[in-house]
This record gives sequence, C-alpha cells and structure tokens, in this order.
Amino acid sequence: MIIQINLDILKSQISCLIIFKMDIVNDKTCFWINDLPEKLSANKVINIKECDWLIIGAGYTGLSAARKLGQIHPNSKIILVDAQVAGEGASSRNSGYLVDTTLNDGFTSNKELDNYKKKTDIYNLGIESVKKFIQEHQVDCDWNECGKYFASSKVEDTKILKNFSDNLNKLGFEHNLLSNKELERKLGTNFYNIGLYTRGGILLHPGKLVRAMIDTLPKNVNLYENSLLLNWNKVNDLVICNFKNGSIKTKKIIFATNAFLKSLGIKSNYNFPITLTASMTRSLTKEEFVSIGQPKEWGVLPVRPLGATIRMTKDRRILIRNTVEVYNPYRMPKSELRKRSLKQKIGIKKRFPQLPEDIIESSWSGIVSRSRNSSQIFEKIDDNIFVAGCYNGSGIGVGTLFGEQIAIKASNENTKEIETIEARNKPTWLPPDPILNLGVRTRLIFERLRANSEI
Repeated sequence: MIIQINLDILKSQISCLIIFKMDIVNDKTCFWINDLPEKLSANKVINIKECDWLIIGAGYTGLSAARKLGQIHPNSKIILVDAQVAGEGASSRNSGYLVDTTLNDGFTSNKELDNYKKKTDIYNLGIESVKKFIQEHQVDCDWNECGKYFASSKVEDTKILKNFSDNLNKLGFEHNLLSNKELERKLGTNFYNIGLYTRGGILLHPGKLVRAMIDTLPKNVNLYENSLLLNWNKVNDLVICNFKNGSIKTKKIIFATNAFLKSLGIKSNYNFPITLTASMTRSLTKEEFVSIGQPKEWGVLPVRPLGATIRMTKDRRILIRNTVEVYNPYRMPKSELRKRSLKQKIGIKKRFPQLPEDIIESSWSGIVSRSRNSSQIFEKIDDNIFVAGCYNGSGIGVGTLFGEQIAIKASNENTKEIETIEARNKPTWLPPDPILNLGVRTRLIFERLRANSEI
C-alpha cells in the first residue's frame, strides 16, 4: 500500500510515507557488472545515525550528487544509501549510450522543435559532465566518440528519418543519411534498409563508469548498501528515514532513485517505471568476426519506439535490447528472463544469420523511468527535500548532470546549468493506477505491433 505525500502535508511537517516492504534482488546476470572485479560490499544501515545530508539512491544521480556535495561541504557529514549494491541497478544495466540526440520525441512543429532544442542542450551538458569526470579522475570506461545510428529495415521509415534529418539540420547537428549498402559496410549486416548517423553520440562501458564514481567518492561521504528505505517522515526541520535495521535523521535529503521515485511517493503522478531486458553474446571468434566484415564498434537505436537497440562492442560482442514492458520492477525470475532471451536470440539471428544459435552468454533486466512527455524531474519539493530523476532512457549523461546540479541547488546556489535544466518543459500529469497501468500497457502493445519486424 502506498500513502502518497502531497506538498501541503509536507509543508505542515507531518508527512509520512509507507512503501512496499520488498527486497530488491542483486542478481548476477548482467555482463557489464560481471565484467568488473567483484566489489566489496559496504555496510548496511544499522541503528540510528544522524547526518547533514542524506542521498537515497546510489546510481549516476546519487553518486554525482554525493561527489558534488562532498566538494561544496567538505566538513559536512554526508550519507549515501542504496537499496541494493551501489551502481548495480539501472546505471550498470543500460546499453552504454551517451546520447546527444533522440528520435522518438514527437516533435514536428517549430514550437516542438524549440522544446527539443532545450532537451539537446541538456544532453550536451550531460556529455560534458561525464567527460569532465573521466578526465579529472583518469577513468577507463571504454569511451568511444564513434557516434550512433538510427536504423530501420522498413523502407517506408525513410520519411521519418528524412524529417528527422531536416530538424537536425535546423539545429546544426552533424549527421548523414545512409543506404542499405552503406549500412551493411559499416555494421556488418544487410538487415537495415535506411539509417541516419549522428556524430555526437558516445559509446562506453556503463559498469566501469559507475564503479569509478563509487571509487572516487569524497572522504566525508559514507556509503551504505542493501538498505531499502521503508518509510520516511518530516518532523520539524528534520527528515527521518527508516530502514529494516536502523534509521537516519538528516537536515537535508536528495531522492535520486529514478525509476523507484514513484514507489517512494515522489512525483508519483509524473513518472512510472518500465522494465527492459537485454542480452550479450560471447566475444565473436576471429572467423565469426571476419564473416560479418570486421566492423568497428557501433551502436544502433531503433527508428520506431519499441524496435531493437543493438550494439557491437570493442571486444566483438553483440548486445541487443528488444523488450519493453510493464513488469514488477523489483525482480524478474530466471524463467521469465529466459523467455525474453529467446526473443533476443531471434533478433540477433535476423541480423546475423551466419552466427551460431548458442551465442548468447548473459541476459539481464533493468528499469527505466518514463514521463508522459519525455521530460525529466528536477525539483525542490520542500525547504530540505530535493529530487532528480526520470531520464527516459538517457540516464548516463543526464543523470550525472542532474546529480551534480541538484546538489548545487540544494546548497542554495545557482549555475547556468541549472538555468538550462529549469528552462525545459516540466513533466506532465499522469492519471493514477489502474488507469495509468492500462494506458501504458495498451500503448506498448500498439507500438510493439508497429515495430514487430524490427525486433
């Protein structure tokens, strides 16, 4: 049962939230996580603690917020808490795209194009935030400024990409349209008939990046893991957060749980979680790699919303993500994961029929947060309560940026980056469940049918 908080109750300082008492499973199926040295687990929240700052959620946003707070307030006590192992949620489970542009934003008129420009300004700031971090800390995260492709097997999608190209021209983005033969030469598959390449995209290893953010936390940041927030209250000028084996009293709190904001009662009528699953092959043998033309590392995003995201990594692995659904965000049983892995095997065989059947090495699920109009959440909810999240699948750069900037905003400071963020369109209202759930499921069915051949 969820009791949602509204702003009036918050301001009366008697707020209370009860959430699902359900553990989040740290599964061991994600390639990006398994590719790293095993991480020593941090402490759990035990007994009663007090701090100046508390951050809930240790993904890109929470880690970036903690890092920035540590820099601004070196003498303050900062606590960072995650419900599972830090960095091993959505931050390690995405496809590793640091995007400069996205296609499925529904912009056509000049007014909508202006709104899209605001989003791309945020994407650019996100790229710069990540780049600054990896340069400052000399992070090896397989950073590759190779750009990205939007591609489709449907010739009729040429119109969509030409309209997209026109809009990118108006905004000054370097790009070019590609034919079937050009795509085959670059990607090693003749599956796609039309494509558009943008130069600004970056591919990286998401697990390596988020692990580096954990390893470089300031000394005055205390990390606690595997500690699910059960309930929280604001009493006078303190926020009290209760966990299974302890509680934390804090002067200020930042919620950075992204897809789990809704389950915490934060902006719950403005965001919702969606479950995605992905698979990664083993490294292709030399002979297999030669058979597909030995392409350089590349990443393809779908033209249609529920088509497949697919990527060739620098170590000759193929990643594919081709399922999006409303599902329990806390866990996916292995039996259910195997069913989705079969769809991913079909997707790989469509594109590379010469590769063997048993090539998939790992499969995993991950959660993204969506809003109705593809906008993000970045807000001061009360004098000492702040929130950032809902990145609509673009969380590497935007999450890093929003984490840094929400820490600055919570410190009562301002920046040009905050001004850019706050100039965006705000997320629009969503109906409550079960109406929302039904609407999302219906839309997903519709989009899945439209993109069926692209899976």
